[in-house]
Amino acid sequence: MKKNILISTMVFVLAGATISCSDFLDKEVDLTQQADNIFSDYNNTRGFLANIYTYLPDAFYGYNDGQYLNASKDAMTDNAVSYWDVHYYHQVHNDAFDATNHQFANYYYNLDTRGIRACNQFLKNARTDVIGNAAKTGDDNKLGDRWIAEARAIRAILTFDMACWFGDTPIFVTGENEPYIMNTSDPMPDRSSFTDVVDWVVSECDAIKNALPFRYQNEDENWGRVNGAAVYALKSRALLYKASPLHNTSNDQSWWQAAAQAAEDFISANSALGARAYHLYSTGNPNSDYYDCFISNPVLNPEYILSRSVWTTDAIEWACSPCGFAGSNQAYGRTNPTQNLVDSYETINGLPIDQDPTYDEQNPYANRDPRLEQTILHHGSIWGDKVNGEERAIDVCPTGIDYAELHGGTVTGYYPKKFVNNMSFKSPTSYRHACPIFRYGEILLNAAEAYANAGNASKAMEYVNQIRARVGMPAYSGLSGSSLVERIQNERRIELVFEDHRYFDERRWKLFEGKTASSETNLPMYKQVYNLYGVTPDSAPEADGSFKGSYSYNKSLKDPVRAFRSPKNYYFPIPDNEVKAISNWSQNSGWELSSKKNDNTSEATE
Repeated sequence: MKKNILISTMVFVLAGATISCSDFLDKEVDLTQQADNIFSDYNNTRGFLANIYTYLPDAFYGYNDGQYLNASKDAMTDNAVSYWDVHYYHQVHNDAFDATNHQFANYYYNLDTRGIRACNQFLKNARTDVIGNAAKTGDDNKLGDRWIAEARAIRAILTFDMACWFGDTPIFVTGENEPYIMNTSDPMPDRSSFTDVVDWVVSECDAIKNALPFRYQNEDENWGRVNGAAVYALKSRALLYKASPLHNTSNDQSWWQAAAQAAEDFISANSALGARAYHLYSTGNPNSDYYDCFISNPVLNPEYILSRSVWTTDAIEWACSPCGFAGSNQAYGRTNPTQNLVDSYETINGLPIDQDPTYDEQNPYANRDPRLEQTILHHGSIWGDKVNGEERAIDVCPTGIDYAELHGGTVTGYYPKKFVNNMSFKSPTSYRHACPIFRYGEILLNAAEAYANAGNASKAMEYVNQIRARVGMPAYSGLSGSSLVERIQNERRIELVFEDHRYFDERRWKLFEGKTASSETNLPMYKQVYNLYGVTPDSAPEADGSFKGSYSYNKSLKDPVRAFRSPKNYYFPIPDNEVKAISNWSQNSGWELSSKKNDNTSEATE
């Protein structure tokens, strides 16, 4: 039986430990008196480390909340819209929240800071004499050092995650990189700039990357643990974000070169593994390999570097499948991909749809990038369990079975297919799901983007063409400058959709700048970020999925126009009560509400 750390010990609970009920200044548990009891025991120490893993980012988090978060977080980007009215994603599209009531702000801020505090508790108290730190062959070489490196890696991941959502972020260390525990009596450290946070994260990655096996030899035992590859991947992503227009305002080429080198370092270290190297999941079938990468077996997948955990569930199938499928319950289909996303898939000729004269908007799904059919369910898609007689063509015309039900439907004409198993709704079953935090495909895209911006077009195309080759798309050639950068950005959108990348990519590339909802309407839909679109077929498809009617293209029925205010919406607000309580902190620009608690001025809303 697999003894995965995230499965066998995640349920470990410290005696007396409870999760903070309000702001992150409340301590989860004061370990001052309990440290000896916990960290003098090997199993308790191991359990404490395992619990830290529960704080890692998880793109599937919302699917266990049927009321407020039961959709992909791409539903707060131009990739998707949430069907369900009370979902919090609408607040982001509409900028309909403030620093006192935004659920994502509270969730992410509390999760990251609590996780960082747990990491620091471990780093301050873990004892290598208890864990054991002998030199051994295999994965357990210098185990104490390895566990310390795991905690430092998770702390770096969470610190970077917090900076991505909130911008300037405190680095919770003191002196010579000593862990800062965040006791309520201690002053809070100042917020560090995003670039300083990245520099600290990179220094942590460099310090610990060789204390961890690049890839564990025994992945039956250690799958899900942070490894050296995840540390290299974090450094690659962090430097890429730092080099991007949002942070690299002078377009310093050395920043792009550093990002390219970080990706290259991963690729070089990975290739040294030979047959065990991470690689793109591929069986040679471009019409199924991309879908199968996320469906067939997320555990021991050669492309997955790190994921939050395995979730054995059918919740994603109920949440995402077209609403006409029913059995013991009704499918909801609450994540609705946009026409903007669908139009971003090139034709099979390797051209954007607006540049290929063979593209026919009345036969829009023919002769397209194979990832379109492997990612999106559309009018006429054949779906449903054949064994139980549920297979049929999806019908999203206004009178169709998949258009709308009481609790779900589509406002764009589309449903997601990626990560969704073709489950029988008459006899539902559970599947193993895992969304990668890092995967090899992202590393190739990181390298391509960094090299393109650093002026090395040939290297950029070398890496992005590996991604395209898996699905049989023509290789890029003869591109350079902004044209190449734009195509690589589009490739990243397609390849990493529904993996929690698009929200940050839209912002770090500053896609909202220089346009408005009205001014961008002359652009192809896939280049628009303010206006969200869908499609309406005028009749049902044929039984074989063919369609003899016509399509009309229109605004999404929900969130048709997004609100974005610069610079406000580049980051979430820090919870207002925290800003008031911490004298050396100020609110993110645009989110200011009131003065500090100890100010003599009024706390009325400005």
